[in-house]
Amino acid sequence: MEYRKVLIVDDSATSRMIIKRCFEMAGFMEAEFFEAEDGLKAVSFLQNNPVDLIVTDLKMPKMDGNTFIKKIKLQESTKEIPVIVISSLGSDLLEQQLYEEGVYIIIKKPISPAKILEGLGVEE
Repeated sequence: MEYRKVLIVDDSATSRMIIKRCFEMAGFMEAEFFEAEDGLKAVSFLQNNPVDLIVTDLKMPKMDGNTFIKKIKLQESTKEIPVIVISSLGSDLLEQQLYEEGVYIIIKKPISPAKILEGLGVEE
């Protein structure tokens, strides 16, 4: 699948910039990137803006990543959008729960173009 419209959800502007740059370096040069600083803003954005891929952090104010993922996976218009979680939080139980909720890939921080390609199953 080609990801032409990517929504990056992270409360840190620096993290959003780094994530975008890593995706570009991983070959997403043609993609259009959108940003939201928390799950609440992301849900609002998604109401009128379809995307092909969501990249989200878990720890955010207002609406954390877990709540955001659960919310979009319950909505007909967004439930099929692949979600990549980028986080420093890591436990096997949490990862299992995220995959059960429909997360496509989990990438542990620090993010890199190589980790993105590996997660997507693309050889460099």
